[in-house]
Amino acid sequence: MGKVAVGAAVVCAATVCAAAVLIVRHRMRNSGRWARAMAILREFEEKCGTPIAKLRLVADAMTVEMHAGLASEGGSKLKMIISYVDNLPTGDERGLFYALDLGGTNFRVLRVLLGGKEKRVVKQEFEEVSIPPHLMVGSSDALFDYIAAALAKFVATEGEGLHISPGRQRELGFTFSFPVRQTSIASGALIKWTKGFSIEDTVGQDVVGELTKAMERVGLDMRVSALVNDTIGTLAGGRYYDQDVVAAVILGTGTNAAYVERAQAIPKWHGLLPKSGEMVINMEWGNFRSSHIPLTEYDHVLDAESLNPGEQIFEKIISGMYLGDIVRRILCRMADEADLFGETVPPKLKIPFILRMCDIRSNAASALLHQSLRQVQDDWTPDMSAMHHDTSPDLRVVGSKLKDILDISNTSLKTRKVVVELCDIVATRGARLSAAGILGILKKLGRDTMKEGYKQKSVIALDGGLFEHYTKFRTCLESTLKELLGAEASDNIIIEHSNDGSGIGAALLAASHSQYLGEDS
Repeated sequence: MGKVAVGAAVVCAATVCAAAVLIVRHRMRNSGRWARAMAILREFEEKCGTPIAKLRLVADAMTVEMHAGLASEGGSKLKMIISYVDNLPTGDERGLFYALDLGGTNFRVLRVLLGGKEKRVVKQEFEEVSIPPHLMVGSSDALFDYIAAALAKFVATEGEGLHISPGRQRELGFTFSFPVRQTSIASGALIKWTKGFSIEDTVGQDVVGELTKAMERVGLDMRVSALVNDTIGTLAGGRYYDQDVVAAVILGTGTNAAYVERAQAIPKWHGLLPKSGEMVINMEWGNFRSSHIPLTEYDHVLDAESLNPGEQIFEKIISGMYLGDIVRRILCRMADEADLFGETVPPKLKIPFILRMCDIRSNAASALLHQSLRQVQDDWTPDMSAMHHDTSPDLRVVGSKLKDILDISNTSLKTRKVVVELCDIVATRGARLSAAGILGILKKLGRDTMKEGYKQKSVIALDGGLFEHYTKFRTCLESTLKELLGAEASDNIIIEHSNDGSGIGAALLAASHSQYLGEDS
């Protein structure tokens, strides 16, 4: 029995030792995996670095590209498009004006009653209309007839006190957020459709002419006074309430900037100088690129897999369309190389753009996944933002997002902390680069420094869901801009949220470019 007992003890000890070895090996393997995950994270963080010295170089590069784009067509990655808007609202505008906002699978029609400086916007009304899928791929006449009919129906609901003066034509500001080659304040040829539209007979045509003919066919007597995009509308809306507004920036699904330039500082402008001496420039700054922008391998792959490789590089690292997918790509690598979420890569983590800005409910969803959009106001990065802003002790919001969106259950607290840190790295880089872009505009205008004995207030109007709803992004942008400017100069630079530029801004531009300017209302 003694030998049996000794044998049993030896077997038991061997089993315990084997189990201990397995546990040690498991722990070592887990430790190695975690170390690999941390190495991926730290490498990415280092490559995303945006020290102030680098941001100043980005701002300088933005200024240089602005000069080049103003000098000649095609002279810069920045298109620096002449908008033909040379009269921004002053607040003196009076009367009833309409706006049409077309930028996606829905469009809005608005009317605004303006009462001058004393009353400002007396009343505004709007309706949103969905575009049937077949009209997005049909004929130009069919689409614009549908829009004109909806506009006529809206006009017919004018209530008491919302009628124009006898003998006058109704006037409309047309926000058209598709690529156009503008030829005047109220004309522009469509370059190409995006966002799921594909109507060949509109390409190359003047979209204002197409709308005007459609309004005539439905018996609506209305003149398009201004053709603009949402960024210029935001600038107009900001200037209406504050005459110190000098530029506007959209930070939403996509991104863009516009600013007020001295007409004499535009070498490629060959027409008569406007009476105001000013011209609004549509920068199309999403296409900005510079060797000083910190790009990573994930950014390069995202760009290569997009529908417009090599284009919109700035947009692809600062706008809501792409921030969540950059996070997804790094998590995917961690899952693959470090088993962050288990021994297999979660299938849903491989789906591009699954960390969405918002639910895409249109039949153009596949196009929206890849194209740069500026018009859908609710698109931002709620999944990423919600995880980034999670302050609960166990990061339960992060856990529920991973489970609900990616089918990843039972994540540890330290894994959730990695996700939050990753969101912070991506958002911080985007926000700080956005601030550098704004500094570039201010440098071009000579408003980035204090002039001795002269205080010059400069207001930047910002709009877009990313800026409005992603608090950490907005706070980082604002603090970075102050850091770049310095304490004294930053006191005179103000960031203001200017809401709904694509709507009311267009109506205000119709007013400031009215054919009845100078006449009593």
